[in-house]
Amino acid sequence: MKKITTETIRRKKNSDEPITMLTAYDYPTAMILDEAGIDILLVGDSVGMVVLGYEDTTQVTMEDMLHHVKAVTRGSKRSLIVADLPFLSYHLGVHEAVKNAGRLIQEGKANAVKLEGGIEVVDQTKAMVNAGIPVMGHLGLTPQSINQLGGYYIQGKSEEKAKKLIEDAKALEEAGVFAIVLECIPTELAELITKNVNVPTIGIGAGANCDGQVLVTHDILNLYSNKSPKFVKEYANIQEIITEATKNYIEDVKSKTFPSSEHVFHIDESVMNLIIYGGNN
Repeated sequence: MKKITTETIRRKKNSDEPITMLTAYDYPTAMILDEAGIDILLVGDSVGMVVLGYEDTTQVTMEDMLHHVKAVTRGSKRSLIVADLPFLSYHLGVHEAVKNAGRLIQEGKANAVKLEGGIEVVDQTKAMVNAGIPVMGHLGLTPQSINQLGGYYIQGKSEEKAKKLIEDAKALEEAGVFAIVLECIPTELAELITKNVNVPTIGIGAGANCDGQVLVTHDILNLYSNKSPKFVKEYANIQEIITEATKNYIEDVKSKTFPSSEHVFHIDESVMNLIIYGGNN
């Protein structure tokens, strides 16, 4: 089982082989997705919403990310592991960006980091790359900027904003990223960006013409919410399965049909007699 690297991901664009990417936040999920053959495991700051119950990703801390990255890296042997740099971990300058990215690599054992933004984060991106840290970019809908964006809306619909995204993508490529996530942008724009950069693009709500696709695992399994975004395809309803299993367990416990004889342990009768009656029996 050969470990996937950033170079593996780059080659997939050249060979026109679609890249697969899903989120993972814990050991068992990482193990399952890794064994299933996923190319990239993203320890996304979406952990804040789908696992920790935060209102949005801006509340996620470095300690949150490190905790979950460590769990994922323990569960994965093959997949490339990319860890999100959380809000304000790279916005305060080059030094902070490299320091925090380095923690995700050194302490968390991630293989790469991801940060949001275009031209405005080029300096941080270059510094991380120069420090030997592989970086994935993220353009379009950038959840850490949700308060600035005013909501979860499609990005790049006007000429001005579309051109800005193209410029951002080229700037990130020049800064040394090995791939770029394109989130919630028109499919035509995503295709144009994909054709105009030499690094792979990975879409989420950006159509089928990117070099790969990423989704939140909790969304495709309906484990987080019944209100998935339009771009999500549900592949299983784990929420329904867990609910049904829990109800069955409650019923069995209340009716005392669980535990049954097959689920219990026994002690030798002679030992029990010694316990109860001592040596007088």
